[in-house]
Amino acid sequence: MSYAASVVTAAVAAFVFSSVWYMALAPVEMRVLGPAAPDRGGRPAPAKALLELVRTAVVAAVVAGLARALNLDGVGSTLLLGLVLWVGFPLMLLTGSIMWESVPAVTAALHAGDWLIKLLVIALVVGLWL
Repeated sequence: MSYAASVVTAAVAAFVFSSVWYMALAPVEMRVLGPAAPDRGGRPAPAKALLELVRTAVVAAVVAGLARALNLDGVGSTLLLGLVLWVGFPLMLLTGSIMWESVPAVTAALHAGDWLIKLLVIALVVGLWL
């Protein structure tokens, strides 16, 4: 499969898994935070969903590009790349949001889990076609 096809496949797969993650766990955040829970607005508008798919495709392209540039050669190495990227970027940004912006830990954990899933799904798909 071509680079572009793997990026598109990874983006769609990550988008689907991310959507399921939020559908399953956003209610937990609402129960924990009560009235202080952010209003996620239910089902997103089509334009917003499309924009999220594009954002996910950009992340998939970056992961695929890094995997190629680093000459990674399979699923194991790309999954490690995804995990390292998660620790280095989303996890650090989200812990900072707890420390400096008073974001509730449950909200940061919700987003951290989403990013972990996205990066690992993208890494898995990319790794299958290296």
